[in-house]
This record gives sequence, structure tokens and C-alpha cells, in this order.
Amino acid sequence: QVQLAESGGGLVQAGGSLRLSCSVSGRSVRLYVLGWFRDVPGKEREFVASIGRGSTTYDYADSVKGRFTIARDNAKNSAYLQMNSLRPEDTGVYYCAIDSGSYYATRSGRDYDLWGQGTQVTVSS
Repeated sequence: QVQLAESGGGLVQAGGSLRLSCSVSGRSVRLYVLGWFRDVPGKEREFVASIGRGSTTYDYADSVKGRFTIARDNAKNSAYLQMNSLRPEDTGVYYCAIDSGSYYATRSGRDYDLWGQGTQVTVSS
């Protein structure tokens, strides 16, 4: 059984940084496209970033481009989201997800098969 577990969320001041981790257990992370999404108050779940299976394709939401970086570590069976220059509007619950049907990075939530439980990120102004 494949499971995802996010960690690394917390409270940070605007302009600060956080690094989220997503640990995948049960199967090799090499088999999946990995994505990060977030639930922001008052909005539907939104795409943040994605990395393709071969780590050759990446996709970022316009709102985080240049500030966030997605990465994978196949040896540690994990994915990461480095978040810099955080803004209050980045506040939300962040979820990692895996997509077994795609090869390239994808931003459609419907493509993802399994989701973690989420980790809260709060950015104070």
C-alpha cells in the first residue's frame, strides 16, 4: 500500500522560507509524477508545482514561479518543495500527490492518484 506523508509546515514571517517534505512509502517514487497542491482559504485546491518522472520536466503555478522549487530524491523516496520569499497569500494546507499515469509534469489534480494528509503553512505579515 502506497502512502504519502508531508512534513515541514509551520509558521513563518513574510519573506521567510520553508522546506516541505513528502515521504513516499510502499513503492518507488521513480514510478510517479509528483505534485504539490494547496488549499487556500476561500479558494478551491490549487496547483503549486509538479515534477515529471525523469526529473526533466517541471511546472509551476505563476504565483510561485521564481520563489518555489520542487525536487525529488529517488534514493530517499521523497519529494520536496523549497519555498522562499513567502507571502501571506501562500498560507494554506499543502498536499503532495502522486500520478502513476503520466510521465511529464502535470498540473491537473484529476491526474493524481493518491494524496497525503497535508501540512499547514502559515505566513504572517
